[in-house]
Amino acid sequence: MLTVPEVMAWLRVGRTKVYDLIRTQRLVSIKVDGCRRIPADAVRAFIVSRIGEAA
Repeated sequence: MLTVPEVMAWLRVGRTKVYDLIRTQRLVSIKVDGCRRIPADAVRAFIVSRIGEAA
């Protein structure tokens, strides 16, 4: 499970963009005691889907 700042570093995007991806359901996340967590597999799946769209 990754934090929002960790996902920001992986994707090289800002905080607002990560929350936008979560809000639009392009990136899966859960809340653990009020803290947003993103499964690493969800980030990988997002990257793969973006690569597929670009091809």
